[in-house]
Amino acid sequence: MGSLEVAENSNNKPHVVCIPYPAQGHINPMFMLAKLLHYKGFHITFVNTEYNHKRLMKSRGPDSVKGLPGFRFETITDGLPPSENDDVTQDIPTLCYYTSKTCLGPFRDLANRLNHTNPITCIVSDSVMSFSVEVSEELGIPHVFLWTASACGLMGYWHYSDLFQRGLAPLKDSSYLTNGYLETAIDWIPGLKDIRLKDIPNFIWTTNPDEFMPQYIINELSRTNRASAVIINTFDDLEGEVAGAIGSIIKPPLYTIGSLHSLLKHIPEHTPMASIASNLWKEETECLDWLDSKPPNSVVYVNFGSITVISPRQLVEFAWGLADSNRPFLWVIRPDLVTGDSAILPREFAAQTKERSMLAKWCPQERVLEHPSVGGFLTHCGWNSTIESISSGVPMICWPFFAEQHMNCRYLSSCGHWGVGMEIDSNVKRGEVERLVRELVGGDEKGREMKKRAVEWKEKAEEAVSDGGTSWTNFVRLIDEVLMSTKIRKVTRGKF
Repeated sequence: MGSLEVAENSNNKPHVVCIPYPAQGHINPMFMLAKLLHYKGFHITFVNTEYNHKRLMKSRGPDSVKGLPGFRFETITDGLPPSENDDVTQDIPTLCYYTSKTCLGPFRDLANRLNHTNPITCIVSDSVMSFSVEVSEELGIPHVFLWTASACGLMGYWHYSDLFQRGLAPLKDSSYLTNGYLETAIDWIPGLKDIRLKDIPNFIWTTNPDEFMPQYIINELSRTNRASAVIINTFDDLEGEVAGAIGSIIKPPLYTIGSLHSLLKHIPEHTPMASIASNLWKEETECLDWLDSKPPNSVVYVNFGSITVISPRQLVEFAWGLADSNRPFLWVIRPDLVTGDSAILPREFAAQTKERSMLAKWCPQERVLEHPSVGGFLTHCGWNSTIESISSGVPMICWPFFAEQHMNCRYLSSCGHWGVGMEIDSNVKRGEVERLVRELVGGDEKGREMKKRAVEWKEKAEEAVSDGGTSWTNFVRLIDEVLMSTKIRKVTRGKF
């Protein structure tokens, strides 16, 4: 990909304002996209909430938010009341309510101030921060929505209204969660196949017809056709069929440019951009040294992401399942992982596993998954974790928690889809954890077959972001067709 022919003065560069939804799993892909655009010659303003801005300074130090020439951080309020704990993911439904109701005004004020000193040429927002399209329309500039989850997840969300109209939701009563009703086949959504109601993003699993989250999703996605373009962090070999179906439904052009973390590798490692990052928890890099001491494909990596919470019982069941598997494991346990309590493991567990385990509060996940000693990933199936694992050739044990993670799990664990995962029952029990871990990294035939398929997906993921690959080409097109100001010359085809 060629370089952009722009002047050094940032006021002469195209100016993109990026505003992610204020949760770690949404911030990361938006930050990756921002870094890519900055490297390609764009002036970037990255907008965090004040709450997360403070968390970023706490995790990475005050210098981490000073930015670089042409890359600056700004903040707006999220509208929530002050929190007693300033280092946790905020409650998602509450955060959704406040961002949708209170953030437009502060963002409009910020955009007008920025536009006065350095005219904005485009706004890129998370698809669920769709209020920001109002500001783009007021400024008369393009607006791009970044969908940070899977394409199959998006298609599930897109059909929430149809599920209500067909009487499949809301549920008649709570017994419908356990009486087999969720096994109902959903065979009429374009681009999706072998899907059940239980695979649809689970905000729809409610008995309340006025439940906030389904209506919130419907309202956020209703603004999609007001955008100039939609980006999805996926690649065509993985989700081309469903992405194509989405592209035939929405009006804006759709660009699949994933995986973003792989595309980002085109930026030289020793550039100034390498010094800035978006993790809201401090990363414990000691785990990489520990992984260095382990044989290839021997370690189970366990991480349930930035939002999942589990009960004390589930913590203990996972712990003893890992212990009884007799396999080495790296387990990320956030301080807020356990519901209403601290994450305290039994003393006997620590004594039994101390020679083959490492616990961390947070870690550099991309580097962990790419480490040769990691043979499997016990995951919540969040999209960042899913696509990072696929891109690294690591098979998975799937324990979805909420949202579209159930759809991701279905695609991962079905041989008719991606076939690189094994689903674990939501009512987790240590015996099942032990069995699946042994199958995944113990030399079992099923585990070997999954590893083979995972490596095949890794090769396809690498091809997508390579020179001339589908994601690479779509990123070029996105810049050329949407993000470029008319006073800036077109991007040239060629190497990154």
